[in-house]
Amino acid sequence: METTLLEAKQRTSITKSERKKIRREGRIPGVIYSKQLKSLTIEVAENALKPLVFTAKAHLISLKLAGHEDQECIIKDVQFDPVTDKIVHFDLIGLIKGEKLEIEVPVQLKGSAAGIKEGGVVQNPLHRLLVRCFPKDIPDHLEIEISHLNIGDAIHISDLVYENIEILNPKEAVIVSVVHPKIQEEPVAVEGVEGAEVLAEPEVIGKGKADKEEEETEEKEKGKEKEKGKEKEKGKS
Repeated sequence: METTLLEAKQRTSITKSERKKIRREGRIPGVIYSKQLKSLTIEVAENALKPLVFTAKAHLISLKLAGHEDQECIIKDVQFDPVTDKIVHFDLIGLIKGEKLEIEVPVQLKGSAAGIKEGGVVQNPLHRLLVRCFPKDIPDHLEIEISHLNIGDAIHISDLVYENIEILNPKEAVIVSVVHPKIQEEPVAVEGVEGAEVLAEPEVIGKGKADKEEEETEEKEKGKEKEKGKEKEKGKS
């Protein structure tokens, strides 16, 4: 894993207005959590931080802070503006030799799945995996060979084995799979209508229960009227 030097300045004020001022000056406020430095509020140049955030590789950071020894650390968390996607805050965690740490590492797929030739589509729901290892064993990325995958095949966390690295994601989680392409139903055009896709209304096959009950009631009423008419005729005679 690459080690990158990052120069930082300790912040003396943690107010909201001060953080806004720092950002306007092209710097990003942050915090480093470390047993060596404890917790310190810091700021770094935005241009120096961006290459460490917007990358497909994991990086070790050698933090240079005035008045302190250089501290080896990694990025633990980054917060972004929901509108502009600009970095607004970051957290670093200091590393201690001889102690394992947990870190997310990018996944890199290798090869072209055999199922693609059959019309299959590759799905890669997990782009980063959470691992536990010593700092010296942190990989730039985790390479996964997929050329043997046919339609219906998948690679799960439980299928992966890497030396000196423990993957912490659920064992049953799917990292990559090859699936059938989704078949989209085409709308049926009604005959006689050109240049438009019109859905035909369903044909009425039978009458509903309510309609039948109304008809039966109507027939009964008619029958009663006929009976009354017959009785009147008998009375006259």
